[in-house]
Amino acid sequence: MNTDPEDAAWMNEQTRVSLEELAALSGLNDSTLRELVEYGALVPVDPGNVHWTFSAHCVVAVKRAGRLRKDFDLDPNALALALSLLGRIQALEDHLSSLQAQVPQRFGQL
Repeated sequence: MNTDPEDAAWMNEQTRVSLEELAALSGLNDSTLRELVEYGALVPVDPGNVHWTFSAHCVVAVKRAGRLRKDFDLDPNALALALSLLGRIQALEDHLSSLQAQVPQRFGQL
């Protein structure tokens, strides 16, 4: 898979990425990625398959994990926790945005 920025814009939920491609994108080695799968931070599309593939949203997660590892020297367990917490923050921000969109404009400026 080509990982140029222009190509990344075309990724969607049907795009599949191999473990090796995630390693190349993130700078993390295979064993660290496997540990992230073990901890539940990354979920293969078909965990029972010998050759794991991942949905495109995992690309964002592993790039973030690679930056966290580089910047803070986190071990795989701490990376999994950080990814989980960042995911929860994103979900809460998305939910808040959704709620704010439902509030009439005159009340939204309080």
